[in-house]
Amino acid sequence: INSPLYRQVAQGSGSWTSHVGFVIKEEEQWFVLESAVPTVKRCPLRKFLARTMNSQVCIKRLNQSLSPAQIQQLKQTAAKRMGRFYHLGFNFDSNRQFCSKFVYLTFKEALGVEIGKVQTFEQLLNENPQASVNFWRCWYFGFIPWKRRTITPTSQLTDPKLTKVFSTVEAKPIKHDEEIT
Repeated sequence: INSPLYRQVAQGSGSWTSHVGFVIKEEEQWFVLESAVPTVKRCPLRKFLARTMNSQVCIKRLNQSLSPAQIQQLKQTAAKRMGRFYHLGFNFDSNRQFCSKFVYLTFKEALGVEIGKVQTFEQLLNENPQASVNFWRCWYFGFIPWKRRTITPTSQLTDPKLTKVFSTVEAKPIKHDEEIT
């Protein structure tokens, strides 16, 4: 997503990606279920793709095939989260949602599959020296919540439980001296 916040999310996690959702098909149309500002919603796939920065997108699926019953369970579980407000502080332990938390909790509850890595901000920023700690200090009004748990789109993009189906980008880690464009 082409905004200063989401460019920092990508840079802070050492990736090109800053947003995640999952694709479903309903009545012969494709939709992305996503947590985006201001709420969790269902977005037509074409509209979702139109928002991508530089047409960058990667589509992955679980390594295991899903039965029609599992797909239905995934949709029903996601439906319970529709309309929940977005958490701009990326707090995994809040009732509010953010994109990667929405995907993680929906897949975990519906299928028992954990996609991505839940970690503290301290762990995340220590693993990613290219992150702008000054940006996050400003974002959190001077005090980064180091012990707050979060989950990133990058941790989901790189999860070995997923297999790439399609991608417009070559996934390469960002080095400390590179900038996200």
